[in-house]
Amino acid sequence: MKFTDGYWLTREGVKLSYATEVGDAVVADGRFTLYAPVRHVERRGHTLNSALVTVECSSPAEGVISVRSTHHAGAVERGPEFALLPDPADAPGKVTRDGSVLELSSGSLALRVDTEGPWRLDFLADGTVLTSAEKRGTGFAVTDNGQHHALGQLSLGIGELVYGLGERFTPFTKNGQTVDIWQADGGTASEQAYKNIPFYLTNRGYGVFVRHPGKVSYEIASESVGQVQFSVEDQSIEYLVIHGPTPKEILDRFTALTGRPALPPAWSFGLWLSTSFTTDYDEATVNRFVSGMAEREIPLSVFHFDCFWMKEYQWCDFTWDPDVFPDPEGMLRRLKDDRGLRICVWINPYIGQKSPLFAEAKALGHLVRKANGDVWQWDLWQAGMGLVDFTSPAARTWYQDKLRTLLGQGVDCFKTDFGERVPTDVVWHDGSEPQRMHNYYTQLYNEAVFEVLTEARGEGEAVLFARSATAGGQQFPVHWGGDCESTFTAMAESLRGGLSLGLSGFGFWSHDIGGFEGTPTPEVFKRWVQFGLLSSHSRLHGSNSYRVPWDYDEEAVTVTRDFTRLKHRLMPYLFEAGVRARQHGTPVMRAMVLEFPHDPATHTLDRQYMLGGDLLVAPVLSAGGEVEYYVPAGTWTHLLSGEQIQGPGWRRDHFGFDSLPLLARPGSVIPLGDAERAAEGVEYDWADGVTLRVHAPADGVETVTALPAPDGSTAVTFRTRRDGDAVTVTAEAAQGAALGPWQVQLAGPDGYAAPVAAGAGSSSLTVRTAV
Repeated sequence: MKFTDGYWLTREGVKLSYATEVGDAVVADGRFTLYAPVRHVERRGHTLNSALVTVECSSPAEGVISVRSTHHAGAVERGPEFALLPDPADAPGKVTRDGSVLELSSGSLALRVDTEGPWRLDFLADGTVLTSAEKRGTGFAVTDNGQHHALGQLSLGIGELVYGLGERFTPFTKNGQTVDIWQADGGTASEQAYKNIPFYLTNRGYGVFVRHPGKVSYEIASESVGQVQFSVEDQSIEYLVIHGPTPKEILDRFTALTGRPALPPAWSFGLWLSTSFTTDYDEATVNRFVSGMAEREIPLSVFHFDCFWMKEYQWCDFTWDPDVFPDPEGMLRRLKDDRGLRICVWINPYIGQKSPLFAEAKALGHLVRKANGDVWQWDLWQAGMGLVDFTSPAARTWYQDKLRTLLGQGVDCFKTDFGERVPTDVVWHDGSEPQRMHNYYTQLYNEAVFEVLTEARGEGEAVLFARSATAGGQQFPVHWGGDCESTFTAMAESLRGGLSLGLSGFGFWSHDIGGFEGTPTPEVFKRWVQFGLLSSHSRLHGSNSYRVPWDYDEEAVTVTRDFTRLKHRLMPYLFEAGVRARQHGTPVMRAMVLEFPHDPATHTLDRQYMLGGDLLVAPVLSAGGEVEYYVPAGTWTHLLSGEQIQGPGWRRDHFGFDSLPLLARPGSVIPLGDAERAAEGVEYDWADGVTLRVHAPADGVETVTALPAPDGSTAVTFRTRRDGDAVTVTAEAAQGAALGPWQVQLAGPDGYAAPVAAGAGSSSLTVRTAV
């Protein structure tokens, strides 16, 4: 929200007050509190009829400093709040004083304030100032209509770029933008977002988390061009500065505080096929789709039933429409036993008035109510719908029991749609403040569903396909990008959103292959298939048309088959990237700046990404196959053709529908699973028959490649080292794991050499190379 009118003036109807100096400082237990008047105090009389801002400075974890500024502290604290999960081993901050200078240090990060100078908070790393809250950096605004806004401002350096703030489809770097953290169902072509995260990071080595679940308004070099301003309609605001210095380290610390992503089950990485949204379907249609995929040798992992598995006007009653699916248990059993599929069904947190569950939920008090006790209702989406009140333990259990029934029928996971359209003129069971609950509702919704899946299927088997999220929502993967058009433009929008979400702490992300609205051209569909199957999770889904590849052309069938099998072969690599997401919060799909923070050419790239740490992907966003992309320094190898490409530099190439820029990083070792097993499905022994592709290894450098087991543990560890013209690979199987046959394949100037094989149980292999 903008409060000023240019640099000199304040907007009409707004009164601004800023901390001016330190009136008093109290130090205790590794923290300090500053009492800051909003005017310069020359004599005692100036302490009258004027405000005082209380600024509490502490450290919840190493490398993290919290600043909480408060005007009036007398309000009743009403939830919800973002919980922090600090490591109990972390030591508290340390406070030192040198004359008038107070310093709070925590690991590599420090906060410094001169208690006798003008107001200024400096955040430093290794003695260098990262950012500062300057003379307008701490304060509040009061409007003529009585609104009170707490605000903070942090400086931006020359060339400093801002990323994150959730899944945003606007330009990738957020400089110059106004961003409101407010859940909305706005599609991928607007400034609104389904996943709003009040966290940003910059290319200067730090991130900032505003710990407020309500509406946070950001002015990012847009009101004051050298500042990021954030404000909330409240009496206080807390923000956490998180040091890296690398982007990966920032995300590591941020997700340690707000929650690590769970590791989705291996089967979820395979191809999902949907009935689509408003299309007509029944069991015969489902069988036709599934049989069609099998006949065309396209391996399928999950079949998803979208909205109309339930009767119209009755969403959600969690009951199969008997006119279309008279034998749901038998149908699911046949799909699972005969086809080997997992089953997903669409749900949301709304109960339509026609649903028999509406009257039941109303009588039990499980629906959100107005102040007069009436159930809150509207007709936007489902006629007369109400909203389940997940702040009520009884309502939460009631909702979960409906899901348990479905799990008993054979359902394996849920697409948790919606969760953004949450009213603010209501009363919550636990007394939560409605403005704060608007964004936070999705956390309670997805948590309730994920909890029942974990309980029923076991840890490591729970997975969602969720649309909405707030900070902490990364704990309940997977998330998908929402409603997009079926165009190349929308494909680029979706990628921007996914990269922004990854830089907001979310490890796993997907999107509707082919686009949601409308029907893609064959060219759009085939290029989106490539992109979708080189994402962490892959789903064919649309609105009013099917997304089976033979509806487009025969080449679409070939592209879908080949790239599904490629993804299956990449499973030992992709699943290990998923393990890293669980352990450190590093996303599987990574913005280039995340992997190459010291290469300024990568800092604005949003039409390409790193899939894991070692594969560069540049989706083709044109009908003619032209693509422009940047290659960082070193000798890169095209994984599909074996062509070697020298970086750094920009390239403009043309690709047929059988390929796209998919480059292996210099020095990388990419494990590819056995081709025959991968043609059958995504779940197989990834270490048995694995091929290790070795790319431009540096002399004397050892590369460690971990092959994961389905539970995320390491099954086999390979160590690759080049000494002169000899490349030696050693293998070590974990206790209880068998070491099957494996191969080594070297990349060279003429493409990939013939693989050199090692037998089962062999622990070492040496290959000669001319590289």
